[in-house]
Amino acid sequence: MGTFRFNAWQIELTTRCPLRCTMCIKDTYRDWHRRDMAMEDFLKIVPYLRYVHTAVLEGWGESLMHPHLLDIIGLVKKQGCEVGFVTSGYGLDEDLIIKLIEAGIDFIGFSISGATDKTHNSIRVNSDFYNLVGSIKAFNTCIAENNLKKPKIHIVYLMLTENILEMPAVIRLAADTGVKEVVFINITHITNDRQDREKVFICQVHEEQPYRGIIDETIKAAKRLKIKINLPGMTAGDVALCSENPLENLYISSEGEVSPCVYLYPPIPDDFKRIFCGKEHTVNKVSFGNIFNEDMETIWNKKGYLDFRGRFYERKKKMEELYNLILEPKRIRDMTLPEPPEPCKTCHKILGV
Repeated sequence: MGTFRFNAWQIELTTRCPLRCTMCIKDTYRDWHRRDMAMEDFLKIVPYLRYVHTAVLEGWGESLMHPHLLDIIGLVKKQGCEVGFVTSGYGLDEDLIIKLIEAGIDFIGFSISGATDKTHNSIRVNSDFYNLVGSIKAFNTCIAENNLKKPKIHIVYLMLTENILEMPAVIRLAADTGVKEVVFINITHITNDRQDREKVFICQVHEEQPYRGIIDETIKAAKRLKIKINLPGMTAGDVALCSENPLENLYISSEGEVSPCVYLYPPIPDDFKRIFCGKEHTVNKVSFGNIFNEDMETIWNKKGYLDFRGRFYERKKKMEELYNLILEPKRIRDMTLPEPPEPCKTCHKILGV
């Protein structure tokens, strides 16, 4: 890979998950491909990780279900790469917490979808709110008792119409469990009408955001309790580069397929449905090669992949030009960003939400 270094590789270890979350695309698709990445296949990825700052070991499944998770974490650490994942906490107990820490995990995020058991359990079906909260407390107790700096623990909170009013309470929950950071996210990949009604961001630029009050209350609670928060945009805008940042990051499926991001290669048939700002679209899965069979440098430099990233380079360059014209509003009005790659045109991420 020469001297180029990646920011992050998202590596899907498994597509298996015991939960039936209402906001997951699995709620729409029944022909889900369930598989674990074989250890001998993961070993083919390992040599490249010395060019990667962070390995995020997650995809469309629950990483804790992979039978060789602890060994994989150790292999990643030996390459000088930071490693972690987001989890539902399913099956996590004190023994596994200790083993994860001993393996060298750097960060772990816990997916919570409500500040009460009723809300959380109704969204993340088959999850248990109190067990999850207990696991977070146990993790932080172990870290504190052993005076450890890692892993860093954070909460990931998916904002929906049915749980957004509990955002300030989630900040208090974080403080009570010893968590210092909460990452709020929007539902990005919408596949059915119910999920579309659950989104809380606004696609229409001039429409009023109805949840401004609760968001302001959340920000105040975070400042008061000294909790770091990360909030996405709540109204559609025009961003040069989405938060997945395909210029520095990539996604590897459990089958070894290399894609710009997780949302372009779900474990379902080749084409899949997306509801984008209320309109239904069909999108083809995107892969530029298979890392189990091809050299990564060859994949990264394929014309199709270069063209895909080139669109974002052009958008990024144009956005920089717009910033330089901040004192010339007329010229700014006359400038627009180049189109994103075709499969990204109907992704809410490109709206900055």
